[in-house]
Amino acid sequence: MGDNEQDLALVKRVQAGENAAFDLLVRKYQHRIGAVIYRFVPDHAEVQDIAQEAFIRAYRAMAGFRGDAQFYTWLYRIAVNTAKNHLAAAKRRPPTADIAAEDAEHHASAGRLHDHDTPEHQLLRGEIEQTVTDTVAALPEELRQAITLREVDGLSYEEIAQLMQCPIGTVRSRIFRAREAIDARLRPLMDTERVRP
Repeated sequence: MGDNEQDLALVKRVQAGENAAFDLLVRKYQHRIGAVIYRFVPDHAEVQDIAQEAFIRAYRAMAGFRGDAQFYTWLYRIAVNTAKNHLAAAKRRPPTADIAAEDAEHHASAGRLHDHDTPEHQLLRGEIEQTVTDTVAALPEELRQAITLREVDGLSYEEIAQLMQCPIGTVRSRIFRAREAIDARLRPLMDTERVRP
């Protein structure tokens, strides 16, 4: 049984009045939801409060969940909206994108340069990270959201299409264009690295 089928089975048990099934869903997703909220509110205590509020909202809305979207996609939306509402209530501005740009750069650069800790490589790594951060931050909203949902949250194209309410082909195109923009900005740095002694 796949992840989504397990989730749907647990949802049905919750809808039938079995509260322990909801506890299993909370345990399964609490860390992922906490990580999503942390991008909006980088304070551990607040993140816990907002996550708890998001799960309470999800529990109250569970009767209306029909399985049209995957459970995590549905829960993710609730968490993002709860975080944004929290910031609005506290009169703080939410970030311009649902995912902080800093998160994307770790996926792009950490693996390639992790083993080489010379001062030159540390400097290059810093340049690459800053370049990726700046490039992602400068992308149009729909490209920035698509690439971060894919690379940071690891969502499938289907889940991203549901979240962004657009066809899968559009999601693929946005991710491709975002990667092209990042690659174009990184290429000069990587070419410089290749010619160094």
